[in-house]
Amino acid sequence: MNQNKRDWEVQPPFLYPEYKSTVLRAPSRPLVPLKHTLSELTGPVYGHDLIRPYDNDLTLNARVNGAPLGERIIVAGKVTDELGRPIPNTLVELWQANAAGRYVHKVDQHDAPLDPNFFGGGRCLTDSEGNYKFYTIKPGAYPWGNHPQAWRPNHIHFSLFGNQITSRLVTQMYFPGDPLLDYDPVFKGVPEKYRHLLISQFDLGVTEQDFAIGFRFDMVLRGDNETPFENR
Repeated sequence: MNQNKRDWEVQPPFLYPEYKSTVLRAPSRPLVPLKHTLSELTGPVYGHDLIRPYDNDLTLNARVNGAPLGERIIVAGKVTDELGRPIPNTLVELWQANAAGRYVHKVDQHDAPLDPNFFGGGRCLTDSEGNYKFYTIKPGAYPWGNHPQAWRPNHIHFSLFGNQITSRLVTQMYFPGDPLLDYDPVFKGVPEKYRHLLISQFDLGVTEQDFAIGFRFDMVLRGDNETPFENR
């Protein structure tokens, strides 16, 4: 990681005491940038050949005996660089809690039901214009123990792979009008001026009649409007 390339006006600090786990994981010494080797820059990108039917449709990709419970939504957007140029053939992955605020993971012991018809993960490739689209269920809020009355807002995790296996970026998408945003140190760790870059927008054009409400979430990988990422 090259610390000098991090835009500190946009990105959250490594250490944000209100987000307690950063106290343990934030580096205590200056970072040492390492140049990528030829094998890293030219190696295969993980997962591009593993896209299967319905991978981008979380309302279908884990069905066992019925539709998943919760509010169906569509999340769509465009991945661009700092000049607004689309980035095609980018692997976009997402993972999220179900409508009750529960992840399909053994570490998640939240006292909320699992949904046998909802896995909570998906992936797709951006098209030639950098567009992506997912069908899913709106995730629920859940407690996370960071502080008294700590609840994570409704959110979806996104991971983007660029044209190298080393160029993975991770971020979170939130929903407009969520009252929990004002109390969430993960969200508030991002400088206030740029928090809006993490909030999706209702989009009637993405909405599909009689099926699901649509939200737009564009992601910019570099520049003044760079999307705040967790791992940069």
